[in-house]
Amino acid sequence: MRSPGETVAEAQRLLDAGMPFHAHEVFEDAWKSGPEEDAALWRGLAQLAVGLTHAARGNAVGGARLLRRGAASLGGVERAYGMDLPGLLRWADELAHRVGAGAAVDPVREAPRLGGGGL
Repeated sequence: MRSPGETVAEAQRLLDAGMPFHAHEVFEDAWKSGPEEDAALWRGLAQLAVGLTHAARGNAVGGARLLRRGAASLGGVERAYGMDLPGLLRWADELAHRVGAGAAVDPVREAPRLGGGGL
């Protein structure tokens, strides 16, 4: 099992490489194997990553739905391990809107920045 910091670093590496589904799996592992009090954080991040996956594969409806669901899951999260949750929520909302309007998505260009350095 990875530490929260290792989870974030590995997921960011995968997102930067254009591999959001693999990042989803990293988050899902943290969600299912980590402490219950962190489940909403990791579940929400997994949903965002798989939403990006669907959007990049041309599934606009599923991509937008999962981006919104992931953002909703993150809404009440307090412990974020240094991640920029407000920035991620803005990113998810903006991407869901563009995907819903039919925009094509490049997973490398659209990859979110998880840390406080902005998106």
